[in-house]
Amino acid sequence: MTNKNPARRLVVTSLLAASALFMGLPLQASAAETVLLNASYDVARELFKEINPVFVADWKKTTGETVNVNQSHGGSSKQARSVADGMEAAVVSMNQANDIDLLADRGLVVQDWAKKFPNNAAPFYSTMVYLVRKGNPKQIKDWADLAKPGVKVVIPNPKTAGNGRYTYLAAWGSVVKKGGTEAQARDLVTKIFKNVPVLDAGGRGATTTFTQRNIGDVLVTFENEVNLVRAEFGDNFEVVYPSISILAESPVAVVDKVVDRRGLRKQATGYLNFLYTEEAQDIIAKHYFRPRSEKAFKKYSANFRQITMFTVDDVFGGWKAAQKKHFDDGGEFDKIYQNK
Repeated sequence: MTNKNPARRLVVTSLLAASALFMGLPLQASAAETVLLNASYDVARELFKEINPVFVADWKKTTGETVNVNQSHGGSSKQARSVADGMEAAVVSMNQANDIDLLADRGLVVQDWAKKFPNNAAPFYSTMVYLVRKGNPKQIKDWADLAKPGVKVVIPNPKTAGNGRYTYLAAWGSVVKKGGTEAQARDLVTKIFKNVPVLDAGGRGATTTFTQRNIGDVLVTFENEVNLVRAEFGDNFEVVYPSISILAESPVAVVDKVVDRRGLRKQATGYLNFLYTEEAQDIIAKHYFRPRSEKAFKKYSANFRQITMFTVDDVFGGWKAAQKKHFDDGGEFDKIYQNK
């Protein structure tokens, strides 16, 4: 029987993807097959579901070898910690460099991982935008509107989810880039998080809270996620672009310690290189991620509105500095949220 409920489809897709793995280990394949596990973040689930079989077919055609690619998805930082704790991922595709740096610090990934692939090893990127209910009843247009009394804002936990972290930094940076002080930025972010009714562990959980549990007036998440929701749910929601937001790159890396132990370096490197091909870039753009390919970007230009973006380096001095100041235990976020 065909499931005609789009809300249920989104949940079922997530549950099926999650159930494909047990204890972080890839599914068993036949002895003649090679298996790669891609540990990725929540809202890239549908993207890699489409890319993986295309890569598998291309690899078979090019090399004659049969490769299976399994997926594991969750909050980006949570996924990084799972890999650090032993999940046998051959590659990681995260939504922030900080999570791969953690793996490099643990000796699982080489320190210069960002130089191993083009564009700082980020084959695509996104930005943070808003999803509001039809008619935008709270008239939410920019970051300051998220801080108004009575506005409920759905954001995943910045301690576990990359898009929660990007949202925090985007709100903070929106003040600084417009000439505001650090104190004013802290005040805005404090007020926004006082308006957060629940902190989900990952971005897809936050989407479920907003769209299916009917909690909140606005969901702040990646541009690709809000467009996925709009495609699934029709006219129940509207997308709002703030005046300024943050550049959210999605970096990738080979998990060197795993691939060398299991003899998968050639396949893992080939998989990540495939993400830069025109075929993959076309799929990336179709899923509302911003591609590196000019051809793909032009083809899907209607998917991407113009928006002023700043980088983590611009405002925060890089991911390591941002992590230490804002997200380490006892940092700015802990102080802000504990005083909620």
